[in-house]
Amino acid sequence: MIAFCKATLVVSTFALFPVLAQAAAAPLTVQIEQAARVELERQMAASGLSEPQFDLAVVSARAAPPCAQNIAIEPLDTRSPQRMRFLARCPDTPGWRYEYVVRARVTAMVAVAAAPVLANEALTDAQVTIERRDISNIADPITTPADAVGQMSRRMLRPGDILRAGQLASAILVKRGDAVAMVARRDGIEVSTAGEALDAGARGAVVRVRNAGSGQIVRMRVAGQGTVEPVDSPAGR
Repeated sequence: MIAFCKATLVVSTFALFPVLAQAAAAPLTVQIEQAARVELERQMAASGLSEPQFDLAVVSARAAPPCAQNIAIEPLDTRSPQRMRFLARCPDTPGWRYEYVVRARVTAMVAVAAAPVLANEALTDAQVTIERRDISNIADPITTPADAVGQMSRRMLRPGDILRAGQLASAILVKRGDAVAMVARRDGIEVSTAGEALDAGARGAVVRVRNAGSGQIVRMRVAGQGTVEPVDSPAGR
């Protein structure tokens, strides 16, 4: 009788082990949230966003059967923070596979309009500031004022509007018909010739220019307001 009791105790202990192991592991929803957080942190690091913060919620949290082994969490679709899909897989035999949806609210320090901006107006330092904003639905927020100042807004902006790369364009520095200075530099020597722009362009754009003296038409790069330079000159000089 004593031996039988001991054997029964050992068998019962091993029978309880998978349950104890399951209980010791973090709840499945917590594991899925952690996988979503790791993915978001990777995405934010790649995008260069400043001080990102996340609020996560598993919105399709169905009850999963016990699993004696570690549950594998695999990302299925993480393109949209507001609908991230993950697969939870139990490697038992037989195992199970369930899909879960995670919704995330993402905030970060981004550039916003500090004052009204007209359409086709170049932004100034006074019109740009940095604030924390919800960017869950915004794929192209600008992270630093330096990336916005001098850019031209494609539409009217109100104070507090998030500045987005797709809504800004480089300011036009040379317009068609403008008188421009054709500047060439080599070995510390600078030569400037008058010309007429035949195309409009922002900084770095290649435009056609007619030399006012010779009438020759050449392709030159916009270097600044009313200034062009040879295409083979290093950009930004």
